[in-house]
Amino acid sequence: MASRVLSFASRRTCRVWSSARCQESRYTSSRNLNSPSKTLQYSSVAAATAPEVRADSVNGAINAPPAVHDFEDAEGLFSGLTTGELITSLFNLLLVSCEPVADLGMKALKSPLMEYAPYRVPIFKAVKRTAFSHFCAGENVAEASDTLNRMWALGLKGILDYSLEDAVNNTACDANLRQFLTTVQSTPLLPPGSISFACVKITAICPLALLERISHLLRWQHSHPAFRLPWKAEALPVLAPSSPTYHTCSEPEPLSPTEENDLISAEQRLFQLCRAGEAVSLPLLVDAEYTAVQPAIDYFIYRAFAEYNKGREPLVYGTIQAYLKDSLPRLIEASEAAKKQGISMALKLVRGAYITRESAEAKSLGAPSPVHSLITDTHSCYNACTSLMLEKVSKGKASLLLATHNFESAKLAAGKAEELGIMKRGQSGLQFAQLKGMSDSLSLGLVKAGFEVSKYLPFGPVESVMPYLIRRAEENRGMLAATFMDIERLRTELKRRILPF
Repeated sequence: MASRVLSFASRRTCRVWSSARCQESRYTSSRNLNSPSKTLQYSSVAAATAPEVRADSVNGAINAPPAVHDFEDAEGLFSGLTTGELITSLFNLLLVSCEPVADLGMKALKSPLMEYAPYRVPIFKAVKRTAFSHFCAGENVAEASDTLNRMWALGLKGILDYSLEDAVNNTACDANLRQFLTTVQSTPLLPPGSISFACVKITAICPLALLERISHLLRWQHSHPAFRLPWKAEALPVLAPSSPTYHTCSEPEPLSPTEENDLISAEQRLFQLCRAGEAVSLPLLVDAEYTAVQPAIDYFIYRAFAEYNKGREPLVYGTIQAYLKDSLPRLIEASEAAKKQGISMALKLVRGAYITRESAEAKSLGAPSPVHSLITDTHSCYNACTSLMLEKVSKGKASLLLATHNFESAKLAAGKAEELGIMKRGQSGLQFAQLKGMSDSLSLGLVKAGFEVSKYLPFGPVESVMPYLIRRAEENRGMLAATFMDIERLRTELKRRILPF
């Protein structure tokens, strides 16, 4: 069986590599691959403060220092995994990286036939044994605990995320709050020290329509400073001078008394979650969403910052998406204001996951996409944000979770952390994170280099996690090169173990 898996893997990785190269070529066709490295230009606000960041013409590396660990050492990286675990991981990665299989799976999951048990039950069983087991921690806390125990043995922590989708009314918000609270309050039952964060989605505890309304009002005030928002409390700035405002073309109606009450209720839900996290010493990680609602989400996050991140170890982490052109300017604006107010900036830094949606919406409104047009610009922006935050971490003024599957960005950040004397483990203010089932060689390499690393662990009933799995399948198309590297390393280690001659 193992020989057949290895043989299939050898043939399949060649096709994955070819597909990945084609995908990168399509994405970067507008640039000259032979051109010298370039300096990414930001807005005047960013350019005045941000360090110069030079992007490599092919992969976006930034004059990276030598790697802190040999990520090509498959034997060392996977020494803690059994041969059975390696074969299972290889099989699942081959499935999700095969576009025809992924397309067929998405069609099956989105089919109207999912309403009927004779069709739905076998589909769910197949999903649970493949994609679900690979990307998720389990259906409940007990199953998640088993996953965490295994990860803990490998030196990894977990980020708990009970999969909940957007809420449309207060009833749904209250139900979601109860589930979030259950997740946070259950952490004492899990292996001690194995959980680094619990995830929170503002779109699950505040009605989506209200987030859209608040975002419109915040954008309008940003463009028209004299415009007053009587409900708005003091908070860090959510927009920068270069932030796009094309979503809001005319003056919005003020919030109605009912909407203001709903806003207060949403804030109370978030603060209740903060108190629950504080009670069990568990920081909360608040996800970012798409730009139509992100200003309101950041407003809620920064309100929580003022309550729970002031003059103390931060409890609440926000999220910056580096694929947005205004992400660095917004980070600079917010961090400068936080410094003046004595607030500890605590952030997760990601690249972003709504490229298609953002570009399509901007085009429909006759505006340029808010997303960087070149992937090298996204890499450069991510690395610039990282550098800025690491400087603050080294001075004890911030905390940073680097969520990345990009080896160059991770190696750059690790080298910069060592250069700045940031502690690797303990109360260092720096952590790394990757999704469960993806970039495991990067995760394990960073652990072996001495850094604190967590895996993002969605859990919940298969049907509840299904939207997440569909997104993973869709997003994985843009990460074929990273997937290939994991496949190649797994294949190398399996060949060493099974066919040592």
